[in-house]
Formats: sequence, C-alpha cells, structure tokens
Amino acid sequence: MIVPGSPSEATRRALLRQALGGMVVLAGGEARAADAGRAVAVVYPDLGEPFKQIFTAIVEGIEERLRGSVASLAVNNAVRPSEVAEDLRRRDVKVLIGLGRGGMRIAAALAGELSVLVGCVVSVQESEARTFPVYTLAPDPALLLARLKRLMPGARRVHLVYDPKLNGWLVRLAREAARAEGLELLAQEAGDQAGALRLYSQLMTSADPARDALWLPQDPTTVDDNVVLSLVLKEGWNRSIAVFSSHLAHVKRGALFSLYPDNAELGRSLAAAAQRLLGNPRALAAGVGALRETRAAVNIRTAAHLGLDVAAARAGSDLVYPNG
Repeated sequence: MIVPGSPSEATRRALLRQALGGMVVLAGGEARAADAGRAVAVVYPDLGEPFKQIFTAIVEGIEERLRGSVASLAVNNAVRPSEVAEDLRRRDVKVLIGLGRGGMRIAAALAGELSVLVGCVVSVQESEARTFPVYTLAPDPALLLARLKRLMPGARRVHLVYDPKLNGWLVRLAREAARAEGLELLAQEAGDQAGALRLYSQLMTSADPARDALWLPQDPTTVDDNVVLSLVLKEGWNRSIAVFSSHLAHVKRGALFSLYPDNAELGRSLAAAAQRLLGNPRALAAGVGALRETRAAVNIRTAAHLGLDVAAARAGSDLVYPNG
C-alpha cells in the first residue's frame, strides 16, 4: 500500500540507488565521493545529535586506521538489508562494520553474504552474537576493577546485580578480572526491576563501607535511571559506600567513577578487526565483547566524601565532576 503523497516503491528504490551509487552520507553530515573498490563499508543508524557526532568520530577512526575513506551509510528503519546488499555487492565490499542497533540490523541480515562485525551497541543478548562478533559499549571489567583498586586500595568485595540474559557473558569476564585484582565478586541475578530493588536494599544494609563497592552495569533490567539509581546513590552516599558505574551519566549524578568510549580509538580498533577479516574471514570468533577503548570520568565530590585521594582521582581522569 502506498501512502498518499509518498514516493512510489520504484521511485524510492531509484532514489536509494542514486544516493548509494554516487555519494554516501558520513556521520558528520558531509558528503564525499564513494570509493567503489573499497573493501570495507560501515553502516549505522541515521540519528540526530549527539549520536551523529559519536558515529562521525568512530568513522573517522576507522578511516584513519585504513588510511582512506570507506563507504559509509546512514540508514533508517525503512531501508531494507537487501537494498544495502545490492550496493555492497556492486562495490565488491568484503567486510561490513555495523554500528549501533541500526547497523547491527543490517549486518545480521547480511552475515551470510560477507564478513561482518558490530560495534557501539549498548547491550545485547548472547543469542544475537552467535554468528559474528559484537563489541558492546560495556566497559571491560578488567579496566573497571583495576581503576577501583587504584582509587580505593582497601576494596575487597564488589557487589553486582545483573540480568543473566543480558550480562551473563560480562559476569564471566568480571569473575576473572576480580581474581586478578584480589577482589571477591558477589554477583546476584535479578529478572526484573522489583527483584533488583530488593537486592540493592539488602546489600546496602549489609555492606561494609571500608571493604565493599557496588558496580552498576549497563543493564536495563536492573539499573533504572530513576527509581534504582536514585535509591542506590542516596543510600551509597548516606552509608559512605563506593558506587561506580558503566554509565558515564551516573558520575554526574554522584557515582564515584565510570569508563566511557574513546570513539576515535574505538573506530581504529574496529578497523583493525576488519583488516583481520579481510585477511581471513574466520579470524574473529563470534560472541559478545567488552569495550577496552575507554576514557575515565570521576566525581571528586564523591571521592572526597568517601575519604579517597582526590588529587590522584582527578589526575587520572579525562572528565571531572562537578565543575569539570
């Protein structure tokens, strides 16, 4: 069915082919001539700011590593994977990098035709990454826990409430990282927000401020930015319990620290992975991966409240709150 006033299907396809054939829209809004012989392409969702700027930086990092422009396409939900596939075949693209959920949708549909990898996804179930690698925006537990020990040398236990469907893979990595740092990881499962709230209330009551810390993961089931976050940050402050997070925005609201993406470096890393796939389509294992290309943010007001070394916390951070 054609909606009155909308272009016909044939017209829409022709316009898409024209857009893909001659010019591609980069995340920064600038159009440039496409290189038909480029072996790597990037696809990402066509979103406004601040997401547009994020994708711009990642694409720039990819191009820097590959030492040249790449076919880069912003797509909306109406664009069909088959239409993108037609253009990529014409360009003889061998590897597709999908960014965000929109890019992942296209990459997943084309995984049987060419090598694909996905990055810049907030959270993903392991079942979605069975045939290709997906690099999430969840900071690597090894980096998070190492920073915790630097800021809070006396820490001995880390509490974590998580949804096993979303973050079972992350907890496996976290257990190894905790052992390496001499920490005990106390990870508890919750299948809904009500269950998460009960667990947070219990652990806040029993936690030892001198030895325990609470980690808030990127987990929409267990970390609600309103009810859960407000409770945890309030109780953490009142009981002087260190709360750190995988969400940058939580630091501004009072979490001790977080790690967040270095977008240009993430682009360079994705490009390096694409180069490996160009050399060997089986070079990368399928599955979910954590973010290692990170910067650090700290809340020095919280650090001072907890009796930590504020100067050291400030010196080792890229963003400082408040008044950063």
